[in-house]
Amino acid sequence: MNKKNRVFNIVLQGLFIALVCVMTMAIQVPVPFTNGYIHLGDSAILIIAVFFGRKYGVIAGGVGSMMADILSGYSHWAIPTLIIKSLMGFVAGSISKYENKKENFISINTFIATLFTVFVMVTGYFIASCIMEGTVNTNIIKSIFPNIIQGSLGSAIFFIVGKALDKLKISKYMERYV
Repeated sequence: MNKKNRVFNIVLQGLFIALVCVMTMAIQVPVPFTNGYIHLGDSAILIIAVFFGRKYGVIAGGVGSMMADILSGYSHWAIPTLIIKSLMGFVAGSISKYENKKENFISINTFIATLFTVFVMVTGYFIASCIMEGTVNTNIIKSIFPNIIQGSLGSAIFFIVGKALDKLKISKYMERYV
């Protein structure tokens, strides 16, 4: 990879981190019993991981979401979010196989990737909550449904925006750089 492409990739990764952070912070619906919030950042993680690959999804998902937690006053969730959202980017990019054009955008792999990312998020925050609280309580159990809503909303937005990006052939344009 030449120097121009390396610089482009660094700038692109920075933009992706910022996109995840902004999408996470733009609309936040607080969920009182979870000490967290519902947001749109998951759709950005899915778009980045599926269209540009798991490497971009891992870094943008983890760092961008962690920054959003810190900047939004949820710094106690920063480390669990870094781990969970990085794992979401890895899973989405690994399962979808879209960035390599092995599959169509709307495919069973893309659908399974979204299901697994929602599962990773819900399970990850459940486990993190149990560790942080030191027990399983009703508030932690109540947090499962809002996390499923967040993941489902992020997946729906991902498919809408992703279909538009697919029609624009964004992957074809970017493949010489990424």
